[in-house]
Amino acid sequence: MDHSIKAGELFLTGANCAQAVILAFNDLTGLDDKTALRISSPFGGGIGRMREVCGAVSGMYMVLGLLYGYEEAGERDCNKKALYKEVQDLAEQFRAECGSILCREILKNPPTDPNPSPRTAEFYAKRPCARMVMTAASILDRYIEAHPLKG
Repeated sequence: MDHSIKAGELFLTGANCAQAVILAFNDLTGLDDKTALRISSPFGGGIGRMREVCGAVSGMYMVLGLLYGYEEAGERDCNKKALYKEVQDLAEQFRAECGSILCREILKNPPTDPNPSPRTAEFYAKRPCARMVMTAASILDRYIEAHPLKG
């Protein structure tokens, strides 16, 4: 399945950038839509519209954690170092394709108030967000292809 197309479609139907990415991968994560929507809802707009880490990137990391994350808290016998290296590698791939992983840099310093922008044709026409969610999903698809899931 090409998750990038699904992520783009989800964004264009009203999901925030993080929601679009995590929902697109529900076929692999096993999350139900309601749980995926709720857990990723604060990450839109660069985390609560603070314009920090792009929501598409946050969604990408949530999926990475669900599929490849470690299950033991603390340093003992966990894969924390390996996972963090993968996170950094995925960030670099996103930066290479999009210029930044920061929402404010991608959107060129948009407003940071908590009021979401109305989802109008003008909003979709001027925002690169659909491309960002598609890029994050595509990077994840390539990662999953290179690192097949077990079980």
